[in-house]
Amino acid sequence: MKLIFAGTPEFASVALARLLAAGFQVPLVLTQPDRPAGRGMKLQASPVKQLALQHHTTVAQPRSLRLDGKYPEDAAAAGAAIEAAQADVMVVAAYGL
Repeated sequence: MKLIFAGTPEFASVALARLLAAGFQVPLVLTQPDRPAGRGMKLQASPVKQLALQHHTTVAQPRSLRLDGKYPEDAAAAGAAIEAAQADVMVVAAYGL
């Protein structure tokens, strides 16, 4: 079964890790954009993005999913990526958008 995963924090990365370990195909991961963190306020990837990249999975980081919102181009690109993944289901765990 092919699935899309949407999540951001450590809690969600545990769920993604279990899905990958169970043998599910995950052609696309959605996660929030990298955010400044730490003393140097350097951009840091979310735990979900880090795990997805370790598994060579495509990652999309739209700023919004609303076509009528502030970032309609991001929403349209995310929608196209979701359609292109041709997944059977989307699993969402603490995504935040």
